[in-house]
Amino acid sequence: MNPCMTTQPEVDTVRFKPGDLILHRQFTGDRLVFVRLVRVIDHDERGLRLWIPHGTVMSATMTADGRGLRDMPFSEWVETDRVLTEMSWRGPNVFMFTPPDAGHSVLFFWHPAEHFFGWYVNLEEPGVLWRDETAAGIDITDQDLDMWVDRDRTWHWKDEHELAERLAYPEHYWVKDEDEVRAEGLRVAALIESGAFPFDGTWCDFRPDPSWPVPAHLPPGWDRPRAR
Repeated sequence: MNPCMTTQPEVDTVRFKPGDLILHRQFTGDRLVFVRLVRVIDHDERGLRLWIPHGTVMSATMTADGRGLRDMPFSEWVETDRVLTEMSWRGPNVFMFTPPDAGHSVLFFWHPAEHFFGWYVNLEEPGVLWRDETAAGIDITDQDLDMWVDRDRTWHWKDEHELAERLAYPEHYWVKDEDEVRAEGLRVAALIESGAFPFDGTWCDFRPDPSWPVPAHLPPGWDRPRAR
């Protein structure tokens, strides 16, 4: 790691440019558990928009035998040795919108590639943007409880069972206030049900710049300490 890092604790102090490659990183406490190299679509007063294509280079926390967090009970996970393992994103292309100072991001999905399929609301701690001498990015903590939103704006909670299971292990779990996580989801639900931005059709016709390559490796600085 570079010992001469600089952090930017205020979201408004960092602005990324369209086309920039930045690191989208997830932490539990100060432990880096997930990182991927993503493309900036735009970044302005509405928030940060990112493009995460199929094949995006990433590292995720896995056990020595290749299992992830969802492959075992949480009680086993916290007692098992784990390591960040380089791989590539095997899911569909994703457009991610992170509003400033918000406890969520909104992911847009298309399937097939030209057909908008729905939104996924990822509930998370407000992201911290950063830039240093070698890299730049956004650091978050995923709050596990999420929401799926169909094109007709009907929605439902996702992963409630995971939240309930893990809350039974407060000495290991990173979510400290279930009520606040749900409250953030209900604030988003009000936008969904009223058809307000960003659930008003904005960006549903987005197409990426075809000249954007998919990088093969994470850049130096990908494992720098968490920005706060």
